[in-house]
Amino acid sequence: MRIGEFVAANPGVHFNQLVRELDLAPGQVQYHVRRLVGDRSVRREEFYGRTHYYPPTCDAWERGALSLARRETARDVLYYLLENGGAAPEAVASAIGVARSTLEWHVDHLVEQALVKKARDDQNRVTLVLLEPERTLEVLSTVEPSLPERLVDRFDRLLDVLLEP
Repeated sequence: MRIGEFVAANPGVHFNQLVRELDLAPGQVQYHVRRLVGDRSVRREEFYGRTHYYPPTCDAWERGALSLARRETARDVLYYLLENGGAAPEAVASAIGVARSTLEWHVDHLVEQALVKKARDDQNRVTLVLLEPERTLEVLSTVEPSLPERLVDRFDRLLDVLLEP
């Protein structure tokens, strides 16, 4: 089945991307996804307002990591930390061009999904550190965002800039 194969090749894909990429009507995708989830060929999980689909072989850490890696800002944070090691949140926000509040929203979710930790020094300064760099790199290598996903993420960033005091 096309949907099952697409999910296997694109773990963490969300519903709208299935509709767009496979050029199917939303009702068709709903019908087939419901059947695939029912027979456990595909796993369905919601993360932060988006429903994602995974092959049954993805473990809980991979599912959380993939859902976040499909968001441009979270992905940029992960790449920055891979390239630079631990970093202060101010440095990360500045380097990837987002408001500190936006960075914190994404970092909180990255911490929640055990991709990043906030390490504190003896002066209580925070450093962001990747918990599993090798696995994170594997996840990032499987995620290629679509143009509509990138546009939505960039629109969110633009709103941040415009609404920042």
